[in-house]
Amino acid sequence: MLEAKDICFSYSPSYTLYSNLNFTLKSSERVALCAPSGFGKTTLCRILSGYLNPDSGSILVDGNPLPTRGMCPVQLVGQHPENMVDPRQTMQRMLDEAGDVPREAAEGLGVKPEWLGRHAHELSGGELQRFCIARALACKPRYVVADECTAMFDAVSQARIWRFLMQWCEKNEVGLVFVSHSPDLVEKVATRKVHLDRLGH
Repeated sequence: MLEAKDICFSYSPSYTLYSNLNFTLKSSERVALCAPSGFGKTTLCRILSGYLNPDSGSILVDGNPLPTRGMCPVQLVGQHPENMVDPRQTMQRMLDEAGDVPREAAEGLGVKPEWLGRHAHELSGGELQRFCIARALACKPRYVVADECTAMFDAVSQARIWRFLMQWCEKNEVGLVFVSHSPDLVEKVATRKVHLDRLGH
């Protein structure tokens, strides 16, 4: 179980984003984080995946805190893939640090073998995002946090990627937390919604 326990986070003394926020996610769930703009959906995604530390409280996986070293069991796929990669490394080098991408994941996400010898600036935004999703899955995570991860794609590509992600998570018992501004996508993907504007503010 992924648990956000008593999370408090402030950007300044006068701007408290979360105060004692709590929620849990089972590995069988696909949870949509819902709230109006300004309620910190992206911030919470970064806290859940260990990219940002809360002022107090903790993120637990099966009762244990996120590791400070090694592979994290919670993997983040952000909205801007260029911010999720090292521009100095090739795609293959970054994959070597994560693990092997299963063939079905590469095919399902449309990742081409010829991309792996390239650097981030040599790929389009969509190609780089497909790579980032594949790299997250290569880490064999317990949970994936997807923050508007398909916003840059057309409707057909979005549908294909989400269909694959749903099948992958169900097959591998991987829990999914996601943010999307598309009500239709939320209705199709989510097994449950968490309304942040009703929690911990």
